[in-house]
Amino acid sequence: MQPARRAAGNGWQARRGALLLLAAALGLPFSGIVSAPPARAAKAPAFHLKKPPKGTPVDVLAKTIIYDRGKDVATALGRVQITWGPYLLLARKVVYNRRTDRFQAEGEVYLREPEGNVLLADIVNIDKKFRDGFARHLRLLMTNGATLKARYAVRREGNITIYEDVSYTACQTCRLKSGAPLWEIRSRQATHNQREGRIYHRDVTLRFFDTPVFWLPWISHPDPQHPRSTGFLIPRAGYTKARGFSVTTPYFINLAPNYDITLLPQLNSRQGLLARAKWRHNVGPGTYEVDAGAIRQLQRRKMPERERQRLRWFIKGKGEFAINRHWNWGFQGLAQSDRAMTQRYQVSGASIDYSHLWLQGLDGRNYLRAEAGKYYGLSSSDHHPRDPALLPWMEYEYTFQPALVGGVVNMSASLYSLWRKRRELPFATAPLARRNTRLATGLSWRREWIAPAGVVFQPFLDLRGELRVVRDLPDIGTPGGVIDKKTIARFHPRAGVDVRWPFMASFDGGYQIVSPIAQLIAGAGEKKRRWAGNEDSVTPRFTASHLFLHDRFPGNDRVEGGVRLNMGLLWSAYLDNGASMRFWAGQTLHLAGRNSFAGSSTGLGAKRSDFVAGLALLPGDNLLLSWRGRFDRHSLKPRDQEVELDLKTQRFEISLKYARIPGYAEYGHADPDKQISGKATYRFLDNWRIFGGLNYSLQQEEAWQARRYVGIGYDCDCFSASLTYSEGVSSDGVKDTFGRSISLGVSLKTLGGSVVNSAGR
Repeated sequence: MQPARRAAGNGWQARRGALLLLAAALGLPFSGIVSAPPARAAKAPAFHLKKPPKGTPVDVLAKTIIYDRGKDVATALGRVQITWGPYLLLARKVVYNRRTDRFQAEGEVYLREPEGNVLLADIVNIDKKFRDGFARHLRLLMTNGATLKARYAVRREGNITIYEDVSYTACQTCRLKSGAPLWEIRSRQATHNQREGRIYHRDVTLRFFDTPVFWLPWISHPDPQHPRSTGFLIPRAGYTKARGFSVTTPYFINLAPNYDITLLPQLNSRQGLLARAKWRHNVGPGTYEVDAGAIRQLQRRKMPERERQRLRWFIKGKGEFAINRHWNWGFQGLAQSDRAMTQRYQVSGASIDYSHLWLQGLDGRNYLRAEAGKYYGLSSSDHHPRDPALLPWMEYEYTFQPALVGGVVNMSASLYSLWRKRRELPFATAPLARRNTRLATGLSWRREWIAPAGVVFQPFLDLRGELRVVRDLPDIGTPGGVIDKKTIARFHPRAGVDVRWPFMASFDGGYQIVSPIAQLIAGAGEKKRRWAGNEDSVTPRFTASHLFLHDRFPGNDRVEGGVRLNMGLLWSAYLDNGASMRFWAGQTLHLAGRNSFAGSSTGLGAKRSDFVAGLALLPGDNLLLSWRGRFDRHSLKPRDQEVELDLKTQRFEISLKYARIPGYAEYGHADPDKQISGKATYRFLDNWRIFGGLNYSLQQEEAWQARRYVGIGYDCDCFSASLTYSEGVSSDGVKDTFGRSISLGVSLKTLGGSVVNSAGR
């Protein structure tokens, strides 16, 4: 008691001596004392085994500080706060013993370390540099949201912490009525090696719903600061008739900060081992990855006839690299023993591969992209000769605003040279040459004027030129005919004006805008179509969204010509409560020149087109209802319709679509169709959900051709699981067959996830 009385008698000197002693304990200069309440912990930078820079001040805040000169001990009481760079220590009592060079914090201890983790404990005993020490009855709050509890922990060598009697979980709000987490890992001992970035558990029990599920002798997982740590990833499992049961057990190897490799061995009960590995590398200006695998199939007769090779393999890669601030380049490629290899062994879910090399430049409004590549169907039933190669494909655009004429001017150029093994004529409007080379250039001008009465005028001018060379092209003018070689040049000027006259009126609760629209376009007729081929303008469609397009073809191989007048009306209403609605309708009149759609079933083939209309209703942020349709110009009979509904509430989400699609025989779709598609999710009991989806054709006689799925799932802050049943048409690589599949997916936050599939093929 005597030292305490001396300190009380000389308060300021005692407190100053204690603070200096605490500062000396940390080996730092004394900054001072403040009277503000303890600050909230802020997110700290990544962990480094380094103390703060030399000269970093230590701030000490305490209600009472006592210094015992005889024992060389300083004691801080009350709301004690010690701050040293990124370190923050809060406690009810902190005692520093200069002779042992350690200090001990007691009572609701809070310790934040440089990596951002927070330690809560009853007692913490650490050395003067926050390097080593021990803690009792602690809870470690990690930056990834996980929590580690332990009865006792000791830290050695500044980066190794050993915990005893451990429980680990990422569940914060996802807990049972008893307060137990939905899942947790309990282990006899856990070792956290911060230099390696992994936590190793021994004698492990995984518990679900507070019940032991299975036991493991040991497991390990990365800590929040080292997600790239070497180790096993969550395995994946599945079943198909051809491969049998399969299990993939990934193993990630962190070779260096800028490159790694993942081993992906897939063991198939009927076909054997697929040896597979994926390499990733960051080379500074960019990244690339290579994925490769091979298998020696055991039961080849279980495979479709075209997939019965003994040895099957694949190698694919992709990359992207920066040349400078304006230019970058990249690649993507696939090579495999047969077309269906990557689909069969679930390496890729894609049905078409595009292997290519590309270069891209962007500087303001100046843009260029060049590619060279080849399309490749990934099914054994794909037709080899149709796989085209682009050697090369280029596109250039430059936009500027000239002072002389005003408005906006766009210059463009495109080039493609397409190669395939032989010519094809899949349908009348799509002759595919064995070789087709096209160079197209364009110049366009746009400007907007607003007249005093509010009429908006937008004149425009488009000039387009083309030089094309085709070889071995089907002759659409002669049944069975072939054009051996042809060189053509085409020039297509087009000019026009958009005129809009919007009227606005207010009403109680909102306002509305009515805008009549007229668009007059005059263009040269489409010439020399017979000798041009058609690669990118195959499937035009006329809906309300296409009414005011200058060209209704999707690509550049075909050009809409003639003189035409597009007329329509746009009405919009906006309510004060945030709701809105929009309606538009119109028709196209072909006034002169050759009609590029003459004789087609698109609705644009006659002098007067079909009527098109559209409607969009947005009663609020959670609901969208849209409709658009095309109606016969004489009888107003519906030809083409789509209705969509999107609804989202706190518990319910639904998306429905009905489409009535007429037949377009000249564009490869001879049969009309009516389709219903949709998906829905309903959440109940806070964390549960049921979901389903459907894609069904009302015109198909075989009902089994519909695709549908249904499932149930559970989601919370630390866990996600779903069980899905689906059925419908699937491909075995040769033909389409009906199949069923069951998929189970499970994910534990911070530990990873897995998917188990069972497919009826």
